[in-house]
Amino acid sequence: MSETHLGTVIIGAGHAGGTAAAFLRQFGYAAPITLIGDEPLAPYQRPPLSKAWLKGEADADSLALRPTAFYAEAGIDLILGVTATAIDRAARTVALSDGRSVPYQTLIIATGARARTLPIPGADLGGVLTLRSAADAEALKALLGPGKRLAVIGGGYIGLEAAASALALGGSAVVLEREARILARVSCPEISDFFTAYHRARGVDFEVGAMVEALVGQNDHVAGVRLAGGRVIPCDVALVGVGAPPNEEIAKAAGLDCDAGILVDEHARASDAAIFAIGDVTQRPLVHYGRSFRLESVANALEQARQAASVITGRPAPAHEVTWNWSDQYDLKYQFAGMPFDVDSRLVRGDVAGAKFAVFHLKGDVIQAVEAVNAPAEFMMGKRLIGERRPISRERLADSAISMKEVAA
Repeated sequence: MSETHLGTVIIGAGHAGGTAAAFLRQFGYAAPITLIGDEPLAPYQRPPLSKAWLKGEADADSLALRPTAFYAEAGIDLILGVTATAIDRAARTVALSDGRSVPYQTLIIATGARARTLPIPGADLGGVLTLRSAADAEALKALLGPGKRLAVIGGGYIGLEAAASALALGGSAVVLEREARILARVSCPEISDFFTAYHRARGVDFEVGAMVEALVGQNDHVAGVRLAGGRVIPCDVALVGVGAPPNEEIAKAAGLDCDAGILVDEHARASDAAIFAIGDVTQRPLVHYGRSFRLESVANALEQARQAASVITGRPAPAHEVTWNWSDQYDLKYQFAGMPFDVDSRLVRGDVAGAKFAVFHLKGDVIQAVEAVNAPAEFMMGKRLIGERRPISRERLADSAISMKEVAA
């Protein structure tokens, strides 16, 4: 069998893997493509799971990246409900959980990340959930509703989105965070304070500095969260949102270089020239900051899918993008661009009380990152300025009467 006939195998049928398969065909790749996913669904959007899906405003069809017919029409062999169990780099094959072995010329690993669980008593009770897949979202939706109290363990954005959804469904929510403020690992204090106040005004309770010791149950179903000191926070369902480690085990076992994610270069190539890795599973270079980092975002998945597909099809490398992410809560659109590395100051622009503002993270007079709430102009222009790496006037940036176009002029 010729190498050309072997084609490309993609492990992971999420946003990154599904997009890579589509880019390969779009870029003229004619060899076989095999896309392997351990879920029963074709590639779909995950961000709406904590929002539209929970509120009954979305389903598998509406969240699908592409119609199911696309894969057959594009000549993409879609293998679902099957897990890749091992990579044999010498033989260039991937072993599957159903006993099959799939050969490859080029391999793309897009195995993503998984929700971290809590190693505490009661973690296996009914009603203790994580939120990573459509099945997770469906299980959580079934337990929410009028009069139901959701306890969110971990004050990150997915947990806050789920809390907002619980309230929209007629229930209540409490967020338990071990740090001194919510969003401590992902956002600045100004953003943390804003979201805390906004959620509290709508009925969400918060417990910060809260160390969770155990989950307590009744009739094998969660009934509360016990904190250090013995106090129990009652609930009908508990959502654990304490991070997502990368699914790098299959790569490690194959001898690929890993360090809290599969190490890749700026073209998404792993330490084996025949293997690429993309999406949440990668530890990748951030060229705007001169360091590597593991990103968890749709934008990252799309960028690396394009990088890998470009190399495989012999196209010029795409321009390096500025990383970005977003969160929708109530009537708020939060958008984040860049990374706050080596920052020496922050500047708030706009009306915090009116929920239309942005926080700029600065290194000298260069913008490293921007966090924007209902401020699309600040987000878009901030993102552009991060990529351009040129100094701006702090005084003009602080004056919201001066447009962002004028700030950038």
